Amino acid sequence: MKNRKRTTLFWRYFKFISAVILICYVILGSALLIFVSRFRINEKEKLLMENADSVAATAAELIGTLKNDSRSVILICNTLSLVSKAVDADMFITNMDGKVILCRDMLQSGAVGPGGCIIHGNTMPAAIIREVADSGGYSEITNLDGIYEKRHFVVSHILKVNGRNAGAVFAVQPVGAFWSYILSVLKIVAFSSLVSLMLAFTFVYYMTYRLTKPLRQMSAAIKSYSKGDFSYRVETNGYDELSELSAAFNSMAKSLATLEGSRRNFVANVSHELKTPMTTIGGFIDGILDGTIEKKQHEYYLRIVSEEVKRLSRLVTSMLSLSKMETGKFELNYKKFNLSEQVFKTLLAFERLIEEKGIQITGLENMESVYLTADEDLINQVIYNLVDNAVKFTPPGGTIEIEIKPESERVLTRIKNTGEGISSEEIGRIFERFYKTDKSRSCDVRGAGLGLYIVKSIVEMHGGQISVSSAEDEFTEFIFTIPLNR
Repeated sequence: MKNRKRTTLFWRYFKFISAVILICYVILGSALLIFVSRFRINEKEKLLMENADSVAATAAELIGTLKNDSRSVILICNTLSLVSKAVDADMFITNMDGKVILCRDMLQSGAVGPGGCIIHGNTMPAAIIREVADSGGYSEITNLDGIYEKRHFVVSHILKVNGRNAGAVFAVQPVGAFWSYILSVLKIVAFSSLVSLMLAFTFVYYMTYRLTKPLRQMSAAIKSYSKGDFSYRVETNGYDELSELSAAFNSMAKSLATLEGSRRNFVANVSHELKTPMTTIGGFIDGILDGTIEKKQHEYYLRIVSEEVKRLSRLVTSMLSLSKMETGKFELNYKKFNLSEQVFKTLLAFERLIEEKGIQITGLENMESVYLTADEDLINQVIYNLVDNAVKFTPPGGTIEIEIKPESERVLTRIKNTGEGISSEEIGRIFERFYKTDKSRSCDVRGAGLGLYIVKSIVEMHGGQISVSSAEDEFTEFIFTIPLNR
């Protein structure tokens, strides 16, 4: 389980970002050390060269003034001693053959023997002396061809007396002091990097956890949805892309929950719609066959059976139409026809019900012929379903108002009926498939909640729009618009 956890997106993302930060710190630290060491070397060589130049100028003046007597030797050696202490280096003067002739140790008793300074008894390499004579100076980190066991900063400046090369001033300092400085810088960089890396890794861990949290929640939500539980929601914080994704995911979950509820309602409704007429048909047919129903009543009950069969046919037709619309296999058969004439024909089909309920139809007296290019059968289904709803939910003695109004590029059709209306909670779902309002459950024993969804689908297939408005205990009004021409 532990190994499995470390393969998650959280750990991969955390390790990747941490590795990038660590590599950046290594590169930054290495670049800083290289820069500091190079800067320190240049500063050290510059300091030694400046002091060697100063000593060379002083020695040249003393030698030229005091004629190289004992006083000049003492003064020059004293100068070499003072400057050596000041720059923490060993400074001495050689002749052009590379032999040390003056140094700070010559002031000490016993440091000078028959051959010169005992401490500086070595001869400087001829190549270095030639380079100093040719260029006026020399700077390098070297062991002077084995004179020193370890590498040293070696700086040299030409000593000129009366315009001629009289020797060379050398300043030598062990590199060990330099590395001590670099080590100190490295410790400071390492400590500050360690502290900053700990803070960076903590921040990266926190941010990675936050960034991947919605993904983990979505994973948990999907597992919950796969079990049929659509109640799980993902937390949304902020306005970034992940927050938008979380909000879209929650919206999808809400839609799925609604769809699942509609599906369950649909299954219940369709089961009821199929069971009731089938039970009725089976009961009446059995009654006729076994003689329970008298022969003189056969026609009456056969008519009932016929109505139930038509009811089943309407349900199956609606479901087939819905399936074709949703799969995009429904092809529109465009032709030009009179929309007003369609409305009149539809009202004639409901004439008996309208007369029985004493419903008053208004708006027909002002209706003119309006021609449009569309699928006549589908538009007829739209009008039929809307008029069917209006007649069904209009109380006895109520009113249905119909208006067809041509506009610049479209035609507006309005069907308004008095009655109980639709509540504000239900009006937003009236066009959902399989949805039936509580009032329609008691009034509409024939439908399964597909009529208005099919109406909306047909109108939108034609590039039109449909809307509904209602006031409880007053009216319900449907308005749809269809382009006049294809």
